[in-house]
Amino acid sequence: MATNKKKIFITESMSLPGRALLRERGDIELVEFPNLISASDFEAMLKAQAPVHGVALGATRFGEPELEAAKKIAVVTRIGVGYDAVDVAALSRRKIPLMVAGTANSPSVAEQALFMMLTLAKRAVEMHALVRDGQWSTRLGKLPYDLFGKTVLIVGFGRIGTRTAKRCLAMEMSVLIYDPYKSPDEINAAGCEPVTDLDAALPRADFVSIHCPKTSETIGMFNAARLKRMKPSAYLINTARGGIVDEAALYDALSSGRLAGAGLDVFEQEPPPAGHSLFELPNVIIAPHVAGVTREAVDRMSEQTARNILSALDGEPIRQNVINQDVLG
Repeated sequence: MATNKKKIFITESMSLPGRALLRERGDIELVEFPNLISASDFEAMLKAQAPVHGVALGATRFGEPELEAAKKIAVVTRIGVGYDAVDVAALSRRKIPLMVAGTANSPSVAEQALFMMLTLAKRAVEMHALVRDGQWSTRLGKLPYDLFGKTVLIVGFGRIGTRTAKRCLAMEMSVLIYDPYKSPDEINAAGCEPVTDLDAALPRADFVSIHCPKTSETIGMFNAARLKRMKPSAYLINTARGGIVDEAALYDALSSGRLAGAGLDVFEQEPPPAGHSLFELPNVIIAPHVAGVTREAVDRMSEQTARNILSALDGEPIRQNVINQDVLG
């Protein structure tokens, strides 16, 4: 029996508030798919369900094969803000908007970046172990550090970088910003100092926090040469994307004492292989790419994703959430 309903694929991680917004509409049919579905299975599922009018993606890749399989895609959305797994050019060629969740998870990622700074500076893992292992008397040999009065270099001054800067300013830190796409006036207005030369700024920083997208410009941005420019007492935080930091070079810097520590929420390969060299270093804290995936952020991202889908289906996509602005009239 023919139906006029628009078929929308949603990944299983879309939370109830987002689903509820979509279900309020009588012209939409939801089809759920697994977060960790293989490319071949996803393509086969799209073909079996075609025509498919929209998708809400987690980490699933999406490009020409998926567009062909779906037949009538009108919008591609991510329950998040990164889009390195999506072939943006392929969508643009077909005038299909790629939409992300805007500011929905930016407070959560900014909090995680600050948490990692504090955890490393306050030597939280070591302090816990001293008490647990009966080494209380040795505590003065492993004194923690303050964020107060320190300098942080934030790489990327977008939705997340701006919020991280606010939190660092609240800790009474000096905040340097490297972002060639932002005006010095905008950065100065936020109470931060713009820097135009990343290499020159690195030796000034006690902390470096990465908040830029993964692009051809930023892959390998923090290589051996850049890491050598950092202070031996400095800490590197990456809550952005794996691949921006050269992990082999980072291991060398951390294990040789050329860098004090690192906090990583993301990796070159995800999940990283068992026995990864960075896992055993005492000056590294790690997380499984969850900085932007708190309980609250998942609800905010799911709701925004649903609104993005509805806006596109109604012919008026929320402009500020569209990545490929060239598809807009």
